[in-house]
Amino acid sequence: TDEIMQQEIRPLVAVDIIEQLHRQFAILSGGRGKDGAPIITFPEFAGFSEIPDDDFLNVVTYLTSIPSLEAASIGFIIIIDRRRDKWSAVKASLTRIAGAFPGNLQLVFVLRPSRFIQRAIADIGIKLYRDDFKMKVPIIMLNSVSDLHGYIDKSQLTRELGGTLEYGHSQWIHHRTAIENFAMTVKTTAQMLQTFGTDLAETELPNDVQCTEELLSSHTDHHSKLKDELKLAVKQGATLLTCIREPVTRSANSKLSPDELENVATVERLLAQLDETEKAFDQFWTKHHLKLEQCLQLRHFEHDFREVKLTLDNLMETQAGFADIGDSVTRVENLLKEQKHLEEKGQEPLEKAQSLALHGEQLIQNNHYAVDSIRPKCVELRRICDDFTNETKKKYDILGKSLELHKQLDKASQWCEAGIYLLASQAVDKCQSQEGAETALVEIEKFLVTAKEHQLSNPKEFYNQFDMILTPEIKANAQRIVQKLEDVQEMFDKRQVSLKKLAAKQTRPVQPVAPHPESSPKRASPKITRPAAVGSSGDHTVQSSAPCSTNVRVHQIAHCMATSAEAKEVTENGVMGQIINELIETERVYVEELQSIIEGYASEMDNPNLVHLIPSALQNKKEILFGNLPEIYYFHNRIFLKEIENCIENPELLARCFLKRKEDLQIYEKYCQNKPRSEALWRQCGDSIFFQECQRKLDHKLSLDAYLLKPVQRITKYQLLLKEMLKCSKNSEGTAELEEALATVLDIIKSVNDSMHQIAITGYEGDVSELGKLLMQGSFNVWTDHKKGHNKVKDLARFKPMQRHLFLYTKMLLFCKKREENTDGHEKTASYSFKNSLKMSTVGITENVKGDNKKFEIWYNGREEVYIIQASSVELKNTWISEIRKVLTGQLEACR
Repeated sequence: TDEIMQQEIRPLVAVDIIEQLHRQFAILSGGRGKDGAPIITFPEFAGFSEIPDDDFLNVVTYLTSIPSLEAASIGFIIIIDRRRDKWSAVKASLTRIAGAFPGNLQLVFVLRPSRFIQRAIADIGIKLYRDDFKMKVPIIMLNSVSDLHGYIDKSQLTRELGGTLEYGHSQWIHHRTAIENFAMTVKTTAQMLQTFGTDLAETELPNDVQCTEELLSSHTDHHSKLKDELKLAVKQGATLLTCIREPVTRSANSKLSPDELENVATVERLLAQLDETEKAFDQFWTKHHLKLEQCLQLRHFEHDFREVKLTLDNLMETQAGFADIGDSVTRVENLLKEQKHLEEKGQEPLEKAQSLALHGEQLIQNNHYAVDSIRPKCVELRRICDDFTNETKKKYDILGKSLELHKQLDKASQWCEAGIYLLASQAVDKCQSQEGAETALVEIEKFLVTAKEHQLSNPKEFYNQFDMILTPEIKANAQRIVQKLEDVQEMFDKRQVSLKKLAAKQTRPVQPVAPHPESSPKRASPKITRPAAVGSSGDHTVQSSAPCSTNVRVHQIAHCMATSAEAKEVTENGVMGQIINELIETERVYVEELQSIIEGYASEMDNPNLVHLIPSALQNKKEILFGNLPEIYYFHNRIFLKEIENCIENPELLARCFLKRKEDLQIYEKYCQNKPRSEALWRQCGDSIFFQECQRKLDHKLSLDAYLLKPVQRITKYQLLLKEMLKCSKNSEGTAELEEALATVLDIIKSVNDSMHQIAITGYEGDVSELGKLLMQGSFNVWTDHKKGHNKVKDLARFKPMQRHLFLYTKMLLFCKKREENTDGHEKTASYSFKNSLKMSTVGITENVKGDNKKFEIWYNGREEVYIIQASSVELKNTWISEIRKVLTGQLEACR
């Protein structure tokens, strides 16, 4: 670029004096003297003396500036052709040239006038006026062109001077104009590149993603335009070079004149300068473009870092808010659930943070210019992830300790209550005898052994164990229970002393008062009273002693034996009849409940008197709220109930009812698929006055949402009843049909369950209905192994499994990620985010994976992609392999 900028700037170019050049009063034909001196010819020109001085000077100056410095330094040869003119014209030409020629002269040849008189005058004139011309070079007067040939070779002279040199003035002007235009183009292009380069170098990098993207786009567009300009310039130069070389190309005998050769050299030099400029510019642009791209990467990284950091900070803040360690088993269990929910909620941000840190480290490995900015952020992300993980573990440890503590406290408290009850239940009158006292002592000793089972032999031991995590409230509660333990132990000690005395020696009967289970023993009146009923009034009344536990056991055993004896008398048909009676009775209740929902709620939505109570969100949403409940009611009321009522006398016909109505029972699938939408609408409108009014009229204890759950509960109830019937009819007639009926109902339940999962698939661009029948679905651990791809990704995948929910269709296997979200504080709803799919026509399976009998492999494209799948059990794995094998076998048979 600098070379182009520093090249000589000529004062004149052809376009500036184009008219004067076209007059052709002086030409640079391209010929050379024997020593290489450039030849300027002044052809015969009638109005030579009338040419303005400025025009003459400009043309001569321009012509002398064209040859190279080396050629110009030899000196110019001037040929003045005045053969048809007079001596006065010769004199005028010499005078003008002598006075205004800007170059270094070597020789002047004058072709003098050919007429005899003018030639004689010229001879005399040159002798008289030679000194007046003030020329320091020889002026040679020639009589003819043949004389000229003695000085200059004919090949260097134009045809007008008897030579063979091809010269076209118009073409010469055209070439000169084109060369100078090209030189200007090269100069302008170089200046544009330099200006652009300066702008790039001085550009400050933006601080946000959008501005960086805009700057990158702007600079890239500008770069593309400049590259187009460069291409045009190179094309212009190449075309010009072809034009100059055209005579040589056209004829092998032709040769370029020295001036034309210099023109070629000039154009080639300019093209070389363009090439150097382009290379330098490309090198600079590559560095600048890389920096801009790295800047954009950095801005994206910083933007993602801020978002992830904010999420993680909020997560840490939420976690820090979990300071409560609970004051009861129930509370601690709830806190553990909340902690688990927080951990699950934090899983996605933590994965994003780890992924972003990995991305940052990759930027560092790729020699990013902002290493000092990226590395601390990667460290910060990993630190927060570690802090969250460690804090989560710490919370779990503390809550685990707290749960253990409260469970032990509860056990201790229950033990105390049981001890007090035991003391209170020992019949006082029976303890007066030696045998009674010994029996009571054995009971007490047996009970005291249970203290060791609950690790309560040392009452203070568990308290000391948890001293570090105790709050003042829990500490007070623990101290109260420890005190209670000591009190109960003291009560047992005193009772044992009394009983031992009674067992060792018979004394006058004394009736101590049994202590109330919830209070300390009170001293009774010495007067012996009859036992009163529990809850009777009077401060000095002795409470009724509890019946002996042994008697209770005896009654229970006797009852069980009687029941067992009766059961043996009941025939299988009797049990079958009871089950059918239960099925029919519950079916009638079910139909009545469906009727009450339709008449008491669904129909009331069309009641003009209640329409003002219906919330706007519920308007025209009856089908969403109730789904196909009317269709289910119609089927059970008109068809199914009547058919099963006919089975009272013939229980063996029941299985046929289910088999016959297999297709009709599919209506439950549609109902269950609509259930999430119905629940969402109920959560939005369930508190409205309309529903409260309907519930009041129906006198229902439960709200509508409980009744909308009835169909889901009913379809599962059938399989329980069929299982009970199957137990009673093993190896008897009708067993096969019952088994088939049970399989039918289980298949419907599975189909309903599968469809519920299927409708929760998100992100799959195709139509799942085109994938064939849904055969299986379930959650697995999945590892991937790809032949293609980054080794690091493959290594990471090998160790850390992905949690994936698989959907097996006859045509496709879908891999989804299960996501659970809370909906307005209600139970979690699962959705399945689509991740990948494999066509079943292109997969193979490996049934056993070395080292784990719960794993199997599904591979794709000749093991180019391998998915290692781990089931939760061997049974589940075998079930899936069986289904996949059926699909693959079916495809193979279809191909045959």
